[in-house]
Amino acid sequence: MLKPPSMWVRGIRFFREWPVIPGLIIAGMILMSVLAPVLAPHDPSKPNLRLRNAPPGWYKQGDWTHPLGTDYIGRDVLSRVLYGARVSLLVAAVALVSGTVVGTSLGLLAGYLGGHIDEIIMRIVDIWLGLPFLLVALVIVVVVGGSIGVIIALLALLTWASFVRNVRAEVLSLKSRDYISLAKVAGASPIYIMFRHILPGVLNTVIVIASLRVGGLILTEASLSFLGAGIPPPTPAWGSMIADGREYLRDAWWVSTFPGIGIFLLVLALNFFGDWFRDHFDPRLRQV
Repeated sequence: MLKPPSMWVRGIRFFREWPVIPGLIIAGMILMSVLAPVLAPHDPSKPNLRLRNAPPGWYKQGDWTHPLGTDYIGRDVLSRVLYGARVSLLVAAVALVSGTVVGTSLGLLAGYLGGHIDEIIMRIVDIWLGLPFLLVALVIVVVVGGSIGVIIALLALLTWASFVRNVRAEVLSLKSRDYISLAKVAGASPIYIMFRHILPGVLNTVIVIASLRVGGLILTEASLSFLGAGIPPPTPAWGSMIADGREYLRDAWWVSTFPGIGIFLLVLALNFFGDWFRDHFDPRLRQV
């Protein structure tokens, strides 16, 4: 009779089968952003020039009323990191949903209708993917002006194209199935067939792509903010916080380091979670 696996072996299996640590990091970041008004010890936008570049609380010259120190105009770094998480997650979530809806809809149309519609949509995708996104984003921000709405629109434009190609490929395979032919014989309209019969078949692929894209969106938003084309001040954003502290890295390293750690942990956790999601829900990998 085989002995049941020990608790240690079961624990290792559990951590291998489920993204426990990435899930805890993501849940902690979401909770931190939701509770930012409660957790933040100070107003993230209120300066205090007397405390400019004050060190973290564990330094001899530090003060635990500012646990992570202050920036170059005396704003509390911990408060700005908490509110910066809220901004990054909100922008990435709205942009991802918008890009997913647009890209999935266009992929369904291109794959199912084919012909000139497919040709036009795919050529637009090819042209868009050939454009340097950062240059386009900088030009748009200079012309239109920076705001949260503009950044969300830019990130949505970055996202939609990857959904079109993958969804189109899935639809080309699904539309030749027997149940689609029966739906046509029954008199179902193309729109009804696409969203009632084909969309459920590509939904797993859409969710997997979305889970893999969200980390890149947060990193792109931080890059735009770092370049001055992201969230406009005084709204705290991780990328702009890193840019604010780059001139003080020798004397006030904490201004850039802590938001950088936040970006690193969140993007890494989201990428691990996306890989796990792909391994478990991608229909092509489930057949391996």
